[in-house]
Amino acid sequence: MARTTQASAIDDILAEHASLELQLADPALHNDPGAARRVGKRFSQLAPIMSTYTKLQSARDDLEAAKELAADDSSFAAEIPDLEATVEELDQALTDLLAPRDPHDGDDVVLEVKSGEGGEESALFAADLARMYIRYAERYGWRVEVLDANISDLGGYKDATLSIKAKNPERDGVWSRLKFEGGVHRVQRVPVTESQGRVHTSAAGVLIYPEPEEAEEVQIDETDLRIDVYRSSGKGGQGVNTTDSAVRITHLPTGIVVTCQNERSQLQNKARAMQVLAARLQAAAEEAADAEASAGRASQVRTVDRSERIRTYNFPENRITDHRIGFKAHNLDAVLDGDMGALLDALTKADREARLAVE
Repeated sequence: MARTTQASAIDDILAEHASLELQLADPALHNDPGAARRVGKRFSQLAPIMSTYTKLQSARDDLEAAKELAADDSSFAAEIPDLEATVEELDQALTDLLAPRDPHDGDDVVLEVKSGEGGEESALFAADLARMYIRYAERYGWRVEVLDANISDLGGYKDATLSIKAKNPERDGVWSRLKFEGGVHRVQRVPVTESQGRVHTSAAGVLIYPEPEEAEEVQIDETDLRIDVYRSSGKGGQGVNTTDSAVRITHLPTGIVVTCQNERSQLQNKARAMQVLAARLQAAAEEAADAEASAGRASQVRTVDRSERIRTYNFPENRITDHRIGFKAHNLDAVLDGDMGALLDALTKADREARLAVE
């Protein structure tokens, strides 16, 4: 980024940061929890930029002072190379922070896991994937809620919906790490139902959406909804299966169907289902409005077909392969236990390089 372009961008950030600071100091803002949360989130997102900018300004001042004093004191001259290196490093860091980025990176997510080809084995693998994401979220201290789960006979997931939220607003939130997970995940292993010890291939699908701050941010006409209630079928505590508390919402214009049955009350389940519906409608609207966004999500699963995979989990070789970037590692057991850092770092790096190439 040219210095003039960087200066213009940072001027805009400084003005926005000052405005947000004034808003946060105004007691009236906190009368509206939603608005206060949005302002606080944006303020937190700007914190890394402000910190790096402040350090860069200080390093530049130190470098200028060292150059002025070097003629009279050789000790200052000796500091110049290190200060120049520091300025260059911080300048590059600031350029990276100001580079174009996914506007949803700070968002929480709704993640759906669906079984596909492979019957019971696929459902068991879908449950393995859900546990992988839950354990990864636990490492980050994120909150996970299972909004809905349709459990198979052997305890797998025919489908499950998770809400994953960061505890505090972050510039690089849940979406920034998990947005690459949408697509078909293929597994190669000996199923528990296989008596001959033969390796089978099956697949499960993952859909992931950035979650709006509030469901109200996505305009949903109540007349476009068909809402059905029924008795929860999952394993639950006393009272869960004895009332018609489960909710199924059908969005008639798009045909999107969302169910939620894990809360105790019908009202809670409806609120959770609306939360998921809002996320799905937001993602669909962005895809329709922006061809680039559509291309960016082209890898997300539409039909859970083994041939359209983004990743393969090979149990006999303890190998995981991400086919989009050619990533391979022989620590499948650790990854399924939530150790996804190296894999997601590689995907993030590839995405960043692609963005910079476009620029």
